[in-house]
Amino acid sequence: MKIYPAFLSFLFITIFISPSVSDHCNAQDKKVLLKIKKALGNPYLLASWDPKTDCCDWYCLECHPNTHRVVSLTLFSDDRLTGQIPPEGGDLPYLETLLFRHLPNLNGTIQPAIAKLKNLKMLRLSWTNLSGPVPNFLSQLKNLTYLDLSFNNLSGSIPSSLSTLPNLEDLHLDRNKLTGTIPESFGMFPRKKLYLFILSHNKLSGTIPASLANMDFNTIDLSRNLLEGDPSVLFGPNKTTFEIDLSRNMFQFDLSKVQFPKSLARLDLNHNKITGSIPAGLTDLELQFMNVSYNRLCGQIPVGGRLQSFDYSTYFHNRCLCGAPLDTCK
Repeated sequence: MKIYPAFLSFLFITIFISPSVSDHCNAQDKKVLLKIKKALGNPYLLASWDPKTDCCDWYCLECHPNTHRVVSLTLFSDDRLTGQIPPEGGDLPYLETLLFRHLPNLNGTIQPAIAKLKNLKMLRLSWTNLSGPVPNFLSQLKNLTYLDLSFNNLSGSIPSSLSTLPNLEDLHLDRNKLTGTIPESFGMFPRKKLYLFILSHNKLSGTIPASLANMDFNTIDLSRNLLEGDPSVLFGPNKTTFEIDLSRNMFQFDLSKVQFPKSLARLDLNHNKITGSIPAGLTDLELQFMNVSYNRLCGQIPVGGRLQSFDYSTYFHNRCLCGAPLDTCK
């Protein structure tokens, strides 16, 4: 049988050239990813990271559809993955999302090489065993919109430089061992409206910076810290806040003088040293949840709105509150 040269060329292209043509992954990105896999001890989570295959098809990552550069690296939910964040992660220059989550045996400090990721928009290092400080170098990530360092063992103070991040929308520093005060600069974020501002379950102390009056948070959670003084600057009729949780601190202020955002739907002030009475203005709000228990409030609970829809546990353990759902005022 005669074999034509054209057919031989077709076979050669199909067998030897096609695999490399279909491998969209950038060669340098693939080299870096394989170094990351090795640094993490070749975990089962990364079993699909086979150097013979296209890295854009590997589990835990995503490539840009046009450039085929790696833009997302997400490692999560593997208690067999051990070690530290590999410094090679900083050698993926087009990375926009970096996530290490629910990795209880990931330890060490936050890797300084992350500062090289100038295109990074989301950084989520949570539910790990990371320790050390919240690093100043994070302020170099000017495209960052989402920063989550929650549920770790981070300690030390919160760097004021985070307020220079021009695009930040969500900040989660909760469930750590952070100390010191909330930086005054946090009232000077370039974006005056942050969606999530979560600093709960730490050991933060001092008063609420007056500069926070300039900010409009959708959700603010400062619960379970050692904060004190008057946090009234967090409220205000012109804000668009949906939820405020200041519970389990040492705040001391007159609640009757506070003006609330009309958008407020969830308010938790339990376990503080709040005085005064419950303002009638709360009857105008579409409250979904409220807790003012374990304070020093007095007077009759205003009638109207949603205030009587909550049970006694919302109001109990105050100095002299009365009226439904508590006992009738005498």
